[in-house]
Amino acid sequence: MKVTLSALDTSESSFTPLVVIEFAQDVKEETKEWLKNRIIAPKKDGGAQLLFRPLLNKYEQETLENKNLYLVGASKIRMLLGAEAVGLVKECNDNTMRAFTYRTRQNFKGFDDTNDDFLTMAECQFIIKHELENLRAKDEKMIPGYPQAKLYPGKSLLRRLLTSGIVIQVFPLHDNEALKKLEDTWYTRFALKYQPVDSIRGYFGETIALYFGFLEYFTFALIPMAVIGLPYYLFVWEDYDKYVIFASFNLIWSTLILEVWKRGCANMTYRWGTLLMKRKFEEPRPGFHGVLGINSITGKEEPLYPSYKRQLRIYLVSLPFVCLCLYFSLYVMMIYFDLEVWALGLHENSGSEWTSVLLYVPSIIYAIVIEIMNRLYRYAAEFLTSWENHRLESAYQNHLILKVLVFNFLNCFASLFYIAFVLKDMKLLRQSLATLLITSQILNQIVESLLPYWLQRKHGVRVKRKVQALKVDIDATLYEQVILEKEMGTYLGTFDDYLELFLQFGYVSLFSCVYPLAAAFAVLNNFTEVNSDALKMCRVFKRPFSEPSASIGVWQLAFETMSVISVVTNCALIGMSPQVNAIFPESKADLILIVVAVEHALLALKFILAFAIPDKPRHIQMKLARLEFESLEALKQQQMKLVTENLKEEPKESGKEKAT
Repeated sequence: MKVTLSALDTSESSFTPLVVIEFAQDVKEETKEWLKNRIIAPKKDGGAQLLFRPLLNKYEQETLENKNLYLVGASKIRMLLGAEAVGLVKECNDNTMRAFTYRTRQNFKGFDDTNDDFLTMAECQFIIKHELENLRAKDEKMIPGYPQAKLYPGKSLLRRLLTSGIVIQVFPLHDNEALKKLEDTWYTRFALKYQPVDSIRGYFGETIALYFGFLEYFTFALIPMAVIGLPYYLFVWEDYDKYVIFASFNLIWSTLILEVWKRGCANMTYRWGTLLMKRKFEEPRPGFHGVLGINSITGKEEPLYPSYKRQLRIYLVSLPFVCLCLYFSLYVMMIYFDLEVWALGLHENSGSEWTSVLLYVPSIIYAIVIEIMNRLYRYAAEFLTSWENHRLESAYQNHLILKVLVFNFLNCFASLFYIAFVLKDMKLLRQSLATLLITSQILNQIVESLLPYWLQRKHGVRVKRKVQALKVDIDATLYEQVILEKEMGTYLGTFDDYLELFLQFGYVSLFSCVYPLAAAFAVLNNFTEVNSDALKMCRVFKRPFSEPSASIGVWQLAFETMSVISVVTNCALIGMSPQVNAIFPESKADLILIVVAVEHALLALKFILAFAIPDKPRHIQMKLARLEFESLEALKQQQMKLVTENLKEEPKESGKEKAT
């Protein structure tokens, strides 16, 4: 019988393999045996109580490579207990959302002792990851066979194995049958349709589903801007009255779409249960290091690192490095302007068709250089942020995002601001904005999706040939799948995807007065982006572990900040227009005061709209309030029960005292 992902859990030797652990070459057998015993040991003995076996049996290991691959799964009961441990929220039979408990499992909608679809595969793999990461050292001082890999009580074993290089990677397997169904409804047939966000969530988890939901929402939100911007670009380019109307619409639009998204996001995450999930206390991130000590909050032994040392690293090393990179970006920008002057002079002297095409070459070269610099800086920012030694993953991510956003904003938009407010060349601004936007979109499609997909297809053909050449009696389907997926690239999260949308939002909103066609190009790009990102998730990268999310996190704040900057930019561009300057031919001070007053009024309007539109719909607020009320009532009843029991015990104790 072949072991496939559609098989049911039956025994320890034949179970649904959900996660793969790959050891390094020549890892000692005692280390493997020790980890196996800890994984399969009961929870009461400090184990994970999961199912574990090698991909190949002893005979197959003698004839095949890849002896260091192991499969991990869990029984159905173990999964349900794990769902309770991680705090998954599911829908009850009365249509309310509640934290799942094994004791009350029959109260949840869709649960049946014979039903294996109550938990999604993404949730099952998340549970296994949680259990593996929570395997803690007890009295071990080191990993068996590796004295240099030190342990202390409470240290995550999996994190130590990964940082020591003993375990190379841990990744969840694809379910080929479920993946094929998802692809058929997602991207294989190119059509204008809504994405199957709930199916994406069931397969990849909430974080990735939220990204695709936001991508779809943002794309449809751009359509009004594209529809209005197209005739403005073609027919009324210099009509100032309509020009201001379009800019004002842009400013209101940028506020409304972000506020409406928050409401839609609340609807989705409530339906998925993540809006109600309680935040867990964060453990130290894997790369955090320091001197062993006692955490004053948790009372546990863990590495401690002085905060002042981290601050010194940030302000004396990271900050100067970021400033140096920003200066270098501005220096490259000035070289670009020199190239523009050279191309313009060549065209004026020649006037041929060839030199008219040459006018776009500096912008194209500069757009390519910007993409290269952004990617190189990203590696440097990751290294620096890791070196700063942040204790929590959330702190690490916040510092990394701040570094990357500052550099990317300046690198991508500095030249546009310089052209608009220093050179005051609107024709060059339109040309540069169009070239930067279109070139960056084409490069992102090639680098992020098409090139990796082509490389992955070539690797897949090699693996299939190797498997077909095998003469041994093995489960070739599972073996081929594991070997193929372990060589796939690792999906590093939605950071780059959100960053791409953030920069696109900047191109559309910052300079809409000058180039109303930007939204139309963004819509065209995003319709292909949906499909290329889907292809990337399904066929290019390993399947990522699910991560519960209740929102798009810090990116919501980043987009809102960009919309505020767009108000200032568009008001300044309108104030610089010849039509407005004609109204105030002599008094520039009056013009500046009026522009500033209009800008403040628009900012006030934005904040009023943001305040007036609730982040959560009324029915969601009511449901959350009802759950909070029920929780408080349950706590009161529990306290009353304890008080009643104590009152019953007092007469018995007083009777005993009298008797004595």
